[in-house]
Amino acid sequence: MKAVSVAPLLLLALLVSVHKTEKSFENHKEKNVSKQEALNESQLLTMQDTFSSQAEDLARRKKNEERGHQLYKMSNKILKHSKSKKEKEEAYQLLTEAADMGHLKAMEKLAAALLFGYHGPQNITAAVTLYETLAEKGSHKGQTLQALGFMFSYGIGMEYNQAKAIVYYTFGSLGGNLISQMILGYRYWVGINVPRNCEAALTNYRKVAYFIADKLEKNEEMPVEKVRLMEKSENLSSNNDFLDWDVHQYYKFLAERGDTQIQKAFYYFLKAAKAGNTHGMAFLGKMFLEGSVAVTQSNASAFKYFTMAAEKGNAVGLWGLGVLYFQGKGVPVNYTEAFKYFHIAAEKGLADAQFQLGVMYHSGSGVRKDYKLAFKYFYLASQNGQPIAVYYLAQMYAAGTGVFRSCQNAVELYRSVCELGSWSEKFLTAYFAYQDGNIDSSLIQYALLAEMGYEVAQSNSAFILESEQVKILSNDQMYPLALLLWNRAAAQGNAFARVKTGDYHFYGYGTKRDYVTAAIHYSLAVDHHIAQAMFNLAYMYEHGLGIPEDIHLAKRWYDLAAQTSPDASIPVFLARMKLEVKLLFSEMQLFKFTSSWKMSKLDTVLRPHWDLFALVVIVILLVLLIRNR
Repeated sequence: MKAVSVAPLLLLALLVSVHKTEKSFENHKEKNVSKQEALNESQLLTMQDTFSSQAEDLARRKKNEERGHQLYKMSNKILKHSKSKKEKEEAYQLLTEAADMGHLKAMEKLAAALLFGYHGPQNITAAVTLYETLAEKGSHKGQTLQALGFMFSYGIGMEYNQAKAIVYYTFGSLGGNLISQMILGYRYWVGINVPRNCEAALTNYRKVAYFIADKLEKNEEMPVEKVRLMEKSENLSSNNDFLDWDVHQYYKFLAERGDTQIQKAFYYFLKAAKAGNTHGMAFLGKMFLEGSVAVTQSNASAFKYFTMAAEKGNAVGLWGLGVLYFQGKGVPVNYTEAFKYFHIAAEKGLADAQFQLGVMYHSGSGVRKDYKLAFKYFYLASQNGQPIAVYYLAQMYAAGTGVFRSCQNAVELYRSVCELGSWSEKFLTAYFAYQDGNIDSSLIQYALLAEMGYEVAQSNSAFILESEQVKILSNDQMYPLALLLWNRAAAQGNAFARVKTGDYHFYGYGTKRDYVTAAIHYSLAVDHHIAQAMFNLAYMYEHGLGIPEDIHLAKRWYDLAAQTSPDASIPVFLARMKLEVKLLFSEMQLFKFTSSWKMSKLDTVLRPHWDLFALVVIVILLVLLIRNR
């Protein structure tokens, strides 16, 4: 039998195997292609669904934003013109709806309303939640970071943390928030939790003052009365609601808020002018010059009434003609005529005319530029209550223009301009809240103003805190905060606050009892001729508390207290009686060997109630005198 060749068979088997493998690979490739196509199609559908969902979300969000913006505008409109409580509640309901739709400005306004208790119940927790949400959304250009800094600074709704407060104030300032800038200006000026730095204070105050000065030039800011709660002023009369401002500006302020009294003012001035009153003529000129909701602006009418007043020597009329010639309103620009009228009015002591002369010399308008004369007239105008002149003086001190550069003077002047900002209206709302019994709302408003450096607000906040009527702070927070605020007010020259600071250290309120520090504060208050401080200092000399015992100095301070204030006469009389009895006992030879023991014993028994004991002795003596008559 022939042997069969194996090689062809192996080759055939190999070809068959390769063919099967290729077929299997092609089948697998086809399956993979099918799976990939199915996967791609699935992903495409998913992406289409995602895009569709995102588009719907975007459309819904845009619709909500538009609706939120409409509600916010409606709310603002109602708040601007409403007077009834019901309308204001309706406005805040709309504001709440707008905030729920994510409108940032509505959220900021609602958070402020909840924090300060405007037109509704105060809710610190809800306010904190809103502010934190706003911060997460990057709302740094509004009041958000400033509000968070404020709450950290006082421990209201947050932990008490000055470091975090500084951080929030700094970022708020960088975002352009004016209140944050003013707070930082004050902190750098005084050195509160930051190193004292006049230049840093100057930078912050200058930014705020620039904004306020612009508003003042447009007559958009008005100072308000700052009532001291400890003086218990019961009423704010229409004569003193607004300080250092003329009648015309008061009526203009009312008119800008929709008050119809501007019309009454116009007819009042018109009637006065017809009767030959120069003030009536001059103020009619001002009203026509500036225009308002009740009086159509008219340069011709302004010129007519200013001329009538000026011819009779009225300073406002002369100033008005100067303004018309200086600005070319209704007449050709004529700096020579303007200067003439301004100069005559300035000689009569009119602050606005003095200010305009300062502007002319400062800019060289119609006269040779002279910074020294500009400074002179700005200073005169500022002394007569012209607020924009104060701003120009600050600018000159800051730049060293016409005077030696003085950071300190510049800061003090800028600061006085900043305090004329619209936020000072919180003095009125805080006072009315206090009068209505809304103590927490009043405290929050005063506390913010105190943080901005207003001394009156610092005193009022401390006064409210020590009244123990506050509910938004724990008991262990109140006295330390009150001491902090009294101390800040004292540092700004409030002698009453200086005495209170001494009292806190004497009795150990909000701090450890420290007679030495108390004596220092009383000594500083004595420089302001405060009878209470003199009496307290006398008592400390009498008993050697924090200072060496000195009976003769005690007598001297008691006498000075009685001379300084008639109200101190009776307390001083009682204290002197006790002191004289003590001196008598100590000097009697009969008690030579036992005086030390007896006097210490007597002093220990009587010291807490010496005044009552002295009163009892006086009553007994009076009874004996009456019976023996």
